Amino acid sequence: MEKLIITVAPTGGQTTRQHTPYVPLAPKEIADSVYEAWQEGASIAHIHVRDKNGNPTLDLDTFREVVDRIRDKCDIIINLTTAGAAVMNDEDRLRVCELRTEMATFDAGSTNFGSEVFLNSPNFLEKLAAKLKKYEIKPEIEIFDAGMIDNTLRIAKKGLIEGPIHFQFVLGIQGGMAATPKNLLFLSESIPEGSTWSALGASKNQLAINTMSIITGGHVRVGMEDSVYYRKGELARTNAQFVERIVNLSRTLGREIATPNEARKILGLDKSKAKNESKFVEFPN
Repeated sequence: MEKLIITVAPTGGQTTRQHTPYVPLAPKEIADSVYEAWQEGASIAHIHVRDKNGNPTLDLDTFREVVDRIRDKCDIIINLTTAGAAVMNDEDRLRVCELRTEMATFDAGSTNFGSEVFLNSPNFLEKLAAKLKKYEIKPEIEIFDAGMIDNTLRIAKKGLIEGPIHFQFVLGIQGGMAATPKNLLFLSESIPEGSTWSALGASKNQLAINTMSIITGGHVRVGMEDSVYYRKGELARTNAQFVERIVNLSRTLGREIATPNEARKILGLDKSKAKNESKFVEFPN
């Protein structure tokens, strides 16, 4: 079995300080949290950013600051959200691609998302796929239900998504597929041969889905975007705690952890892109 790729999702678009006082929101907090997670073994950072009031934003300057701060500290693969939150302007979502990170998300269809509707029309998805291809960004295909796999393959047949495709199964979101072993196995067996996949289980299902992924050959995502509790009744104080636990679990199960460069090889990324996108400038502490 290939080495395990651990993605850390430190912030997300929904987690607030009311959920946990430990979620990183400011650019320096996010970058520091990613660095700590990288030290423990994370090889991908899935990044959302917030405005000064803690609300989700797709502001490019805020993204750029976080990206530069992270790149100044470590070689982790940066995977930016092109969603931000359930309701965002399509043009702002497309503009995120201009930052030319190694990866960015591709939410492969519309779905109910809690009390909101997360819209990803066929027309928007083709525009997003074309934009990602133009800037040579590998899409992380986020799958909330099985039909989104078919959506992805239709767009791939048009030449807008190139293989090998990397899927991220998002289970346990209110409105999407439940976080069950049966659903995870069904999704992992429904993607094209040669694809890679990762999975998360929202909230209380995080560790169970992570464990299933390790055992069945997938990869994992952890972090305060998906769960704020380390165990029942105990808030995680850092995102690195989640990564450390997965590293220990995976090694106990006999599976070693991929470094960022090993993850790049598994995912078919160009290592040279990691070195040259944006020049770091000094920011105040």
